[in-house]
Amino acid sequence: MSNGYATVRGSHLDFVLNVPVYEVARTPDPGRALLDHIRFSSHGEDARLIQESCHDDPAQAMFVCAAEYVFSRPVESLDVHCTLYQVTVPNHVHILHAENSGKHDQAVFDYTFTEAALRFRPPTAFEIAVQQGFEGMLRAVAGPVQLLFLAALVLAGRSRKELFLMTGMFLLGECAVARIAGLAAWQPQVRFVEAAMALSVAYLAVEVLFIPQGGMRWLIAGILGGFHGLSLYLVLAASGFRAAYVLAGAALAELTVIALAALGLWLLSRRWALTRLIQASASLLLVFGMTWFFLRLRS
Repeated sequence: MSNGYATVRGSHLDFVLNVPVYEVARTPDPGRALLDHIRFSSHGEDARLIQESCHDDPAQAMFVCAAEYVFSRPVESLDVHCTLYQVTVPNHVHILHAENSGKHDQAVFDYTFTEAALRFRPPTAFEIAVQQGFEGMLRAVAGPVQLLFLAALVLAGRSRKELFLMTGMFLLGECAVARIAGLAAWQPQVRFVEAAMALSVAYLAVEVLFIPQGGMRWLIAGILGGFHGLSLYLVLAASGFRAAYVLAGAALAELTVIALAALGLWLLSRRWALTRLIQASASLLLVFGMTWFFLRLRS
């Protein structure tokens, strides 16, 4: 996740970009590469870069770029094209904050959304709810770790009743930690959150494979949901979005994925032995979870 700050001054645009160092560690000439993958335009005219500077900030573990652009006439609205995910990591999220004469706007970019138009007008309540709720949906199921955890949750549910209970506790734990972390103003490192989420996948796989008769899986689901809540908290902390909209969108997306995964498991079980199918799937999830966990620790 990175943050950008764009300030319009008439026909000039000042831009500051903050990217975690580990996301550009293997990027050749990261300063040039990053600025080449975020472009500004207004009235069909591309902004002209007139100066730039980039440096490491060890205290914040950030790579920082500052750039100044100029247009031929004053900027009223700003169009942005952002493909930072191509030179950082595939699941990279960029949150752009913009200001023009005291009016504020912002946009969120990832591999699914690369274009945005900033009009510097107050959005309606409906627009805010839709935008922030949709962003919560994307963040909840945007990466393989999130999707595979939900699949593991379905595998761990030994009955419909238990799956309902585990799902409810997972959502409760996720929302509770996202809100508590916000109140505590805690800022965990992104790689720690990603490693914890990967470990949650592996742990559920262990439950399925080696503790098939284990009890209180609903409590485990609630605790593991807290790790995923930290991921949503990072979005809330960086964007200033309303928690209710983001968490509601995330819950809707997660419930949809869980329902589809449960349906898929039921359909497959009509052709293959359910126990062997669950064990084979859990084994794959265990390998993925542990591999991703160690990769994030080493990054």
